[in-house]
Amino acid sequence: MFSRVVTSNQLLPELAFSFSKSSGPGGQHVNKVNTRVELRFDIAGSVLLTEAQKTQLMQFLGRRLTRQNELVLSAGKLRSQKANKEAVLAKLDTLLLQAFRKKTKRIATKPTK
Repeated sequence: MFSRVVTSNQLLPELAFSFSKSSGPGGQHVNKVNTRVELRFDIAGSVLLTEAQKTQLMQFLGRRLTRQNELVLSAGKLRSQKANKEAVLAKLDTLLLQAFRKKTKRIATKPTK
């Protein structure tokens, strides 16, 4: 349906990141360093997505969106901020691939005897 697939690397200028303390592994290090990453993506305000892509993405995400049509993802399982940022970007890529994947039409077959 869409000729180009948008990735998280292309959307980086439109993504907002915030960092906070994580409850993941790391011992006392966890109490001092902001390793948890929260990603916010305003779908309605996106410049890179077409209107058709925006509506398809909003329909696919449905209840995962906030009232302002913002997608919020977070990652805090890993020990470093960089690794958690890469993990949350991987989550976004997975969601984008699933949302823009072409649906295969079911081919009707003959009923069994």
